[in-house]
Amino acid sequence: MTPYFISASIELQEGADLQQAEHGLRELVLHTRQEPGCRMFEIRQNLQDPNRFTLWECWTDKAALAAHFEMPHTKAYLARNLTQVRHIEELGEIGALPAGS
Repeated sequence: MTPYFISASIELQEGADLQQAEHGLRELVLHTRQEPGCRMFEIRQNLQDPNRFTLWECWTDKAALAAHFEMPHTKAYLARNLTQVRHIEELGEIGALPAGS
């Protein structure tokens, strides 16, 4: 089975408290790493703009990622409306797609 990689850019929601977001993201990482199917879950803060973050994720498959969004800790973090997703990339091995795709 080919692992499912994601890279996502998120930023602080307008009016949200940065310290609350940082704390919430740290908690999200701790819980998410314990989920079935999670191979990697990292969140890094932008050094030039602390209101921006990058997520690096690796899951066993898309179903594991979908299950992540049903977890109580994920739902609780998202309900706080502290950050918003700006960009998501699905990633694979170099040359994974046939030429011309």
